[in-house]
Amino acid sequence: MTKPATDPASKVLCERVTELRQRNNFTLEQLAAASGVSRSMLSQIERGQANPTLAVTFRIAQAFGLSIGELVDDPSAGGHIEIVHGDDPAHIFRADSECQIRTLSPLHMEKDVEFYEIVIAPGASLESSAHFDGTRELLTVASGSAAVTAGSTHCKLGEGDSAHYRADTPHCIANSGETTLRGYLVVTYRS
Repeated sequence: MTKPATDPASKVLCERVTELRQRNNFTLEQLAAASGVSRSMLSQIERGQANPTLAVTFRIAQAFGLSIGELVDDPSAGGHIEIVHGDDPAHIFRADSECQIRTLSPLHMEKDVEFYEIVIAPGASLESSAHFDGTRELLTVASGSAAVTAGSTHCKLGEGDSAHYRADTPHCIANSGETTLRGYLVVTYRS
């Protein structure tokens, strides 16, 4: 019988795989199917009786939608805070007299979800072509008013209102008022 893992990295890995599997309500069989790692190997990893290769660790991380770093990072060991500075020009997606779009989420995170601050001048609009199939947007109006069109549906929003709509069809956010529209837009992609 293999001796249980005693080094800190192995201990963190076995605890994290167990925690994530249970949090996602996966059986060992389901995790094995999702990762391509055998059930017996996963069981040995969780018990600290195996030292997985980098390739095996990568496949387990992918099954949870994580990078290897996120898989082996001990979230209770300390915080890592990423800051997006308001004056960082790298986060300005668009800035002209009609519209400003600023990315609020760290740029490396933008794969499944994107978070933006939008500012639209009176009478202006932000028109978008259809995004990937399954894409959704959630718009919250912080100040001003908006008219949202998604496909053949329309709605009007005031301060504090939110709308969740399909973005895999042509869509538009228009400033329907006489003051600047300021809002927050979350874009999610179905994987």
